[in-house]
Amino acid sequence: MGWHRELLIGFDLETTGTDPREARIVTGAVIEVRAGEPMGRREWLADPGVPIPEDAVAVHGISSERAAAEGRPADQVADALADVLTSYWKTGVPVVAYNAAFDLSLLSAELRRYGLPSLRDRLGGVDPAPVIDPYTIDRWVDRYRRGKRNLEAVCAEYGVVLDSAHDAMADALAAARLAGAIAARHPKIASLGPADLHRRQIEWYAEWAADFQNFLRGKGDATALVDGAWPLREPADA
Repeated sequence: MGWHRELLIGFDLETTGTDPREARIVTGAVIEVRAGEPMGRREWLADPGVPIPEDAVAVHGISSERAAAEGRPADQVADALADVLTSYWKTGVPVVAYNAAFDLSLLSAELRRYGLPSLRDRLGGVDPAPVIDPYTIDRWVDRYRRGKRNLEAVCAEYGVVLDSAHDAMADALAAARLAGAIAARHPKIASLGPADLHRRQIEWYAEWAADFQNFLRGKGDATALVDGAWPLREPADA
């Protein structure tokens, strides 16, 4: 049947910014998807405790005023998200996130910020796995395709409907469906088990990062550094 026909957990965050070390969670979504069909879902709105920049509001539509009035404390949201995700990993169920290195690294930074147990701590000292990242997989299976690689563009490439882009629940569902669509088009991806696919993505992401770093340096930025860690980037002193 293949992993893409089994239970997948879509995950997405909408945030205050684009740096996973500094940005804060605004909304988070986790959705169970089987064979492309949505099942159970959970969603959170956080009060990040800092103003939400206008450019971020323009993306996801959540204002500072709404987050402060309706959101739960940020530490509670981060803790709940981490508990839910690790409950799936403990049973071997894959978590799907588009550009997983951003969302998981940001969640990890939030846990660290509030002195909460890390994802690894909650998993008994092992890395979060399995993770399936359509962004990383698509760059490997179709590396020479021209055009954008954001969620909207890649969904369009694979015929996946994305309603309400930059809504956390819509993006989480689209990511899970996209993972299935990529596997359906590329049997070599479908044939891998989730654990093996996770290991391959670590390699593919590191290869992409090294190539992109070389590209940037070739363009004149001699000090360019591209972090090749996937799916989780931790501070050096973590």
